[in-house]
Amino acid sequence: MIRSLWISKTGLDAQQTQMDVIANNLANVSTSGFKRSRAVFEDLLYQTLRQPGAQSSQQTQLPSGLQLGTGVRPVATERIFAQGNLQQTSNDKDVAIQGAGFFQVLLPDGTSA
Repeated sequence: MIRSLWISKTGLDAQQTQMDVIANNLANVSTSGFKRSRAVFEDLLYQTLRQPGAQSSQQTQLPSGLQLGTGVRPVATERIFAQGNLQQTSNDKDVAIQGAGFFQVLLPDGTSA
């Protein structure tokens, strides 16, 4: 019983992370230059309860065994650098890049960032 509650809790935590990422994306939908994110998840370890080929009854065998998952966890939040919509402005100091790329800034010490 405790194991099933723990597995359920990992799923709830993962979905909470997903909801947080979606809420952040929606909150910044009209922010200029905002790049949306997406949550990445992975399975936790599986416990093998019965080996493949083990007897399941007198006449049958389990061809793939019996494994029990132990949950899921968020691994990362990826930023998606897809091209956004370009908007025409009346400010001649507004700039944009069409296609892949980033702006470089020349620092006072001569290096670029």
